[in-house]
Amino acid sequence: MILHVATFRWKPTVTEEDVAGLTAGLRTMAASIPEIRSYVCGTNLRLRPGADFAVAAVVDDEAGLSAYLDSDAHRAVYADWLEWMIESRDAAQLEVERAMLS
Repeated sequence: MILHVATFRWKPTVTEEDVAGLTAGLRTMAASIPEIRSYVCGTNLRLRPGADFAVAAVVDDEAGLSAYLDSDAHRAVYADWLEWMIESRDAAQLEVERAMLS
């Protein structure tokens, strides 16, 4: 299984309402993509220094990751929200065992 993690820093003009709209859009998007096995997203709690927002998605394999990231639903959320909100973005993909996710 693959864990895909993306973190974002927002441009200074991004508001809490913008982030709420994005979060709702991401959750709706994730529910529409059958390849996604697990999905969480949200504002950083700031317990340690870091990004403003993060997404973590679990898929079965590289094909599932491509199906998610290349989907029309993901492209739409990116175009409607992320494209104008992002100051910077980082991402990583990790191989995880199913047992680690329980």
